[in-house]
Amino acid sequence: MRLKPDYNLNSIYEINEEELLQKGIKCIFFDLDSTVMQSKSGKFTPETLEFLNKLSKSFKIAIISNNCKKHYISKVEEQCDIKIYSNAKKPDTKVLKLACRDFCINENEAAMVGDRPLTDILAGKRANMLTILVDSISKDKENFVVRFVRWLERLSVQKIK
Repeated sequence: MRLKPDYNLNSIYEINEEELLQKGIKCIFFDLDSTVMQSKSGKFTPETLEFLNKLSKSFKIAIISNNCKKHYISKVEEQCDIKIYSNAKKPDTKVLKLACRDFCINENEAAMVGDRPLTDILAGKRANMLTILVDSISKDKENFVVRFVRWLERLSVQKIK
């Protein structure tokens, strides 16, 4: 039950703003690698930046990443005005709760968006947030092993009712 996301979408671009607002969501936390940018690229696409900027008109936005490489996170920060929390150690909830305090919201007013059930979705569930599982933003460029692991994770989510 803990791994089943509230929403299971193909990509971040399918997020329904109006529906989240109706549910009382005030803040959206995004995972970084494979969710809003190609893994290890350190670079947003113009489409993603435009989408995040559009969302930021209705929601507070932050990125919560397990990545702990300071030079990489700095490279990402240079491209946007989005608050980034690194070294989150998801599925631990400490950084998610810190981000909620920083944004002056309750955990149930936040949504956690990510591509991994065992880190992003589990962390969001443990923090009492709405959860949105998306497929990798760069799924067409990932190698077979990575795609196979993702398939196994998603299979486990489908089995949980």
